[in-house]
Amino acid sequence: MTGTLFVVATPIGNLSDATSRSVEVLRSADLIACEDTRTTRTLLAHYGITTRSVALHEHNERETSDKLIKALREGKNVALVSDAGTPAVSDPGAWFVSEAHKAGIRVSPVPGASAAAAAFSAAGFPSAEFLFAGFLPAQGAPRRKALEALEVPWPVVLYEAPHRIDETLQDLAARLGPEREVVIARELTKKFEEVARMRLGAAREWLQERRERQQGEFVLVLAAGAVRKAEGPDADRVLEVLLEALAPSEAAKLAARITGQPKNALYRKALSLGKWAGK
Repeated sequence: MTGTLFVVATPIGNLSDATSRSVEVLRSADLIACEDTRTTRTLLAHYGITTRSVALHEHNERETSDKLIKALREGKNVALVSDAGTPAVSDPGAWFVSEAHKAGIRVSPVPGASAAAAAFSAAGFPSAEFLFAGFLPAQGAPRRKALEALEVPWPVVLYEAPHRIDETLQDLAARLGPEREVVIARELTKKFEEVARMRLGAAREWLQERRERQQGEFVLVLAAGAVRKAEGPDADRVLEVLLEALAPSEAAKLAARITGQPKNALYRKALSLGKWAGK
């Protein structure tokens, strides 16, 4: 019988946020796969957990995954954790989990803290859904290109590092406009936690008011964008194609049904083109 891979969410700052089930799973597992064993050691020591840990991070994930899959096949239970929050969500672990599924290993999530969910809940943007975009590209040009996909009619949640937060806020204001609201959640659940809601145009000034605000981990929650109307087919092009086989009146009638444009205007356009088959 194979073991179970437990995907365990851990606190994002305050160690008291560990669930009783996560502590139980970490204590009873045969191995704990950690993004950084030094970081996880603090959590394990806090709860008196002595389970052996191994490093599994972006640089060794494939090699270590093979070894852990072997252990799981031998019947050992493995707990996967990241430095903070839920593994495989903007953190290493997805490859390992995928390989476990391919190997027929049982995968069991142990839910808990999530920086994205925590920030969204504190943002106050009424919405039944949000887009989690994780980290934007680190370089300026690719980051600005990625922002094109964030103009959506629901809130957007982003993660950002302290050394890039100022540039990211500047790019967001330039792309989405200074009036769009944003919630800046800094150091969630930690001693110097801040959650502030403001216009994008005021965000950089808020950030620079105090030097310590440019430190720590950031979650940004953007208010929903405007609802875009779906773009229909090009009416002139549709009309031209139909005129190759139909009389102007029939082409205009069918083009109106396809594009939603007024039939009379399309008929006048058809007559001016003079391209219909029976001319």
